[in-house]
Amino acid sequence: MTHYDLLLIGTGSGNMFLDKRFAGLKTAIAEEWHFGGTCLNVGCIPTKMFVYPATVAEEAAHARRYDVEASFDGVDWPGLQERIFSRVDAIEAGGREYRSGDRQPNNTVIPEHVRFIDEKTVVTASGEEITADRIVIAAGAAPTLPDTPGLDPARVDTPGYPIVTSNSIMRLPEQPKRLAIVGSGVIAMEFAHIFTSFGSDVTVIARGPRLLQDLDGTASAEFTKIFTVDHNVILGAQPAAYRLGDGEGAPMTIELEPSGRVDDVDVPAAIEADIVLIAIGRHPNTAGLDAAEVGYDLTPDGRLVVDAFQRVYAGGEPVPGVFALGDISSEHQLKHVANHEARVVGDNLVIDVAAGAPGAAAEDALEAASHKAVPAAVFTSPQVATVGMTEDEARQAGHDVTVKVQQYSDVAYGWAMADDPGIVKIIADRDSRLILGAQIVGAEASMIIQPLIQAMAFDQPADEVARGQYWIHPALPEVVENALLGLEFTPR
Repeated sequence: MTHYDLLLIGTGSGNMFLDKRFAGLKTAIAEEWHFGGTCLNVGCIPTKMFVYPATVAEEAAHARRYDVEASFDGVDWPGLQERIFSRVDAIEAGGREYRSGDRQPNNTVIPEHVRFIDEKTVVTASGEEITADRIVIAAGAAPTLPDTPGLDPARVDTPGYPIVTSNSIMRLPEQPKRLAIVGSGVIAMEFAHIFTSFGSDVTVIARGPRLLQDLDGTASAEFTKIFTVDHNVILGAQPAAYRLGDGEGAPMTIELEPSGRVDDVDVPAAIEADIVLIAIGRHPNTAGLDAAEVGYDLTPDGRLVVDAFQRVYAGGEPVPGVFALGDISSEHQLKHVANHEARVVGDNLVIDVAAGAPGAAAEDALEAASHKAVPAAVFTSPQVATVGMTEDEARQAGHDVTVKVQQYSDVAYGWAMADDPGIVKIIADRDSRLILGAQIVGAEASMIIQPLIQAMAFDQPADEVARGQYWIHPALPEVVENALLGLEFTPR
């Protein structure tokens, strides 16, 4: 049995806080997969490096809309992969070498899966038991697979098997000619944009009546209306079974059935595809850690229960010296949230170590994480960005709500884009004048939402944000300005 002062499980955002403040501790990092976690290797970074050229390709293909003669003639798939993954893989290798090499002699990398056998003890896949005074659990989340006849979970993402997840689709040896995407959330919509723009024949299979259904209803409806113009989408359907083709290279058949979520839907009996992408969601990696078996508290959806200081709970109480961060504990599966939580965990570990025994630090000495005004974006076509409450959530919370929906085509930059569709929707409290939430569907949504995030983070009244600063004319953020000006407040 080996004992450490600090054990870190996972190297996504959890790998960020282990700096010179902990140089005097004997530390270990358990990582069975790639250093850098989901974001670096199969998530935020490589997907956006695919999204950008996909958007360039889409603009070329639709250039005639703007009276420009241009065309899209295909993508250099191997070249694109080489440009993206030569960079990503070098960062992964560098992170592993840094933590394993002479520059961190107090640290040990454990390149194996670990699982808990009690609150402060893990066992590796090879059978070694490891104990630690303090543990940080940052093991992330993984793609969820459905229980559908014909789908072999053990073969998903393995070479030659035509059913994949976001973990492997970007590294396929060839661009799929026909791609079926099961799901209608963030990952599904981003890959639908990527592969449609690159020239693949893409079919999206969505169970519900709209796409991105976690959005505010207005935003989801707007996105669905725009997206379905240029993308093949089957709403109200779900796979009933998968049948592998006969012989190498033969297409897969996906038998379909109504999902029961859309009335009077006409679902085709089956479709064929060379590759099927399963993108129905992600689940926290608590089961593989045996977290529940050792008594750690879990939320109904399987996340570790943590408090405001990111301390892990067992039996309704914080476990001394055990913290968690990121997708394994957070309701926000977002890299920027995980990074914030990592900073908080690092600061609180320093305080905890200085206090002596694990868990000895007083609560009023610890730093609380803030999950106020958490934004998110979907890098598809059109882009989507959100922050705060939906309109329904605001009304259910008891607010006297004022809402404004502003069209992109109402401002001069929208005219420059040939009246491309898109909306800004802002929800505010009529009395306090504070912004409660916002949804943007349209070009550069992820950028132009930032003034609204700032206003919410610093409790700036919506009318002051609209009138108290210059808005560059005729830039696209004017659509945000006009939405703010359209809100109606109780007279003072």
